[in-house]
Amino acid sequence: MLVLTTFENDEYVYEALAAGASGFLLKRARPERITEAVRLVARGDSLLFPAAVRRLAAAHHRPSGGRLPGPRLTEREAEVLGLMAEGLSNAEIAGRLVLGVETIKTHVGSVLGKLGVRDRTQAVVIAYRTGFISP
Repeated sequence: MLVLTTFENDEYVYEALAAGASGFLLKRARPERITEAVRLVARGDSLLFPAAVRRLAAAHHRPSGGRLPGPRLTEREAEVLGLMAEGLSNAEIAGRLVLGVETIKTHVGSVLGKLGVRDRTQAVVIAYRTGFISP
C-alpha cells in the first residue's frame, strides 16, 4: 500500500506504517516520483520521503557505537545502506554508484537479510538506531 498525503505529520507516518503501508509520499512530490513510488511499492519495495525516514529514525535512535546487529555488511552493502537512508531508489543508487539496478537489488536484499528485516524502511531505522548512520 502506498499512502499519498498532504500532511507531513509524523503521527500519520507511524499510523500508515503500523497499518501495513510500504510507502508514504507527499502529494507535492514530482509526478515522476509518484509514478516511481507506485512501481516500487508494486514490486514489493518500501519508500518514505527522506525527511520522514530521518525523523522516524531519530525518534528511535539509540547509539550502539555505530555497529549493526547481525553479520557484518560488506563495504558496498554499507554504502548502499547509506544511500537507502538518503531516500534513494534502487535506480538512483545504481546511477550514483555506476552499477546495474539488478546489482543494487542484490545488495539491498543482502542488507535486508543480514539485518533480519523485511523492508528498506526497517533497515534504515536500524541503521539510525544503532548509530551506524547519524541523523
